[in-house]
Order: sequence, then structure tokens, then C-alpha cells
Amino acid sequence: MMERFYNPVLVKELKLRFRSFKSFSGLMFYLAVICIFIAGFLMLATEFTGKGFFSPDMSFIMFAVLTILQMALVLFITPSLTAGAISSEREKQTLNILLTTTQSSTQIIIGKLLSSVAFLVLMLVAGLPLYSLVFLFGGVSPSQLVSIFLFYLVTVIAIGSIGVMFSTITKKTIVAMIATYGSIIFLGGITAFFFFLTMAFQQMGNPMGGNTSFLTYFWASINPGALMLTLISPAMGDALTELSGVELPVWVTYLIVYVLIIVFSLTVAIKKLRANMKSNR
Repeated sequence: MMERFYNPVLVKELKLRFRSFKSFSGLMFYLAVICIFIAGFLMLATEFTGKGFFSPDMSFIMFAVLTILQMALVLFITPSLTAGAISSEREKQTLNILLTTTQSSTQIIIGKLLSSVAFLVLMLVAGLPLYSLVFLFGGVSPSQLVSIFLFYLVTVIAIGSIGVMFSTITKKTIVAMIATYGSIIFLGGITAFFFFLTMAFQQMGNPMGGNTSFLTYFWASINPGALMLTLISPAMGDALTELSGVELPVWVTYLIVYVLIIVFSLTVAIKKLRANMKSNR
């Protein structure tokens, strides 16, 4: 039974990644940034005296800003881990050797993706003790923390899948990395621009008010930052659904869209992996 789920590519990638000094130096940098932020926030909240009353409202603000900071770091790191999954093998001229093994295209792509996701999950788990500080002061429920980390996981897998797809269909790692960062900019920045644009049209009394309301909901529902805010403050999600008239929760639409992105990206990567090798002959 275990042999059916055994993936030699995944095992090899995990050993190489977790034995690398670069990986653990990246993890150290990630935790150092979070520690510096928390220490700075606590010092500012206590006016650099180290003493004072830390209210639950301040704890909630620290949780919200820490969540945004952690998401920004994860989005910044993910392309560097996934955009070279296949293209780096091609650049080192080891891809053809990998493809002549008994491993299927699906095993190779999934193994490359999961090895990167596993390291990112390690980073998120390593930050949990720092997150636990907010429970000392109140203002945040455990369910919020669980929902935030599930959101991280879905987003990381989706961005990682996009990175693996571009790594498969392009020949250079730098091109794949630029394309992956471009996708992040679209999902995080361009969708936010369209959200505010449709919101402005709606407030100006656009004659296509119904369509504008749905577009406002749609752009917000696929934006990682917008979903994060609705998870941190559920009242914002309720206000968005009331404004758009769409009763479907934002996180449901987000989950559907990002699962489709994952399926599409992995399908393209699997189909193109051996097709590219044939075209290079």
C-alpha cells in the first residue's frame, strides 16, 4: 500500500532541500524578521519602557499586522523555491536523465511541488510559537489562527503550482521566476486595483450597478489580501456580501478559484513536461 504513494523524486528533493545550508539560513532570516517585528511592536506599545498595559485591541492589531507580514514573506519566498523546479534541471542538463527513469510526469511534478510546499509549511509551523504570543493578551480566537493557516496553505500551493507550471513551459529559471512574480502581482495588486475601480463605479451610481456589484465581489474574493482581511475581521466579509448582493462567503469563492488554478497549473505542467523534451530533440 505504501509503495503506491512512495515518490522517489519527493524523497530526493526533501533530502537535498533540508540538508542545504541555504534553506536553513532562509528559515533563520524569516524568523528573524518576525522576531524583530514583534519586539519592535511591543516596544512601541509600551513606549520603550518594557512596562505597561497591553490591551486585547493592541494584541489584535499585532496579530493582523503579523499575519499580513507573514503572508508577504511567504509570497516573496515561494517563487524562488518553485520557479526553478524543472528549469533548473534543464539548465543543469539533468532533466533528460530524470525523464528516462520509471517515474511518471505526475510523480515528478507533484514531487517537486510538495518538496517546496513542505519547506514553506515548515516555515509557517516554525512561526507558531511567535504567533502564540497574541493569546497571552487576548483579542484573537484559536479558530481565527486555524483559518489563517489554512488560507496560507491553499495560497502557497496555488502559487507553487503556478511556479512549477512556468518552470516547465520556460527554459530559463529567471524567466519562470519573473512570470511567477507577475502572477502574484496580478492576484495581489491588479485585482485590488479592479476592486477599487468597480467600487468607485458603484458609488458613482453606475447604470450597470448589478454587474458592478458582482465584479466588486469577484475581484475581492480572488485577492489574497482581501480574503485575509475578511478572515481577520469577519465583519468586513459580511459587509462585502451585503454590498455585492452575493450570499456566497468570500472564502468559498476564493477556495474554488484557487483549487481551479492548482488543477490547471499542474495539468499544464504534467502535459508539457515530456512534450518539451520531445520538441528539443
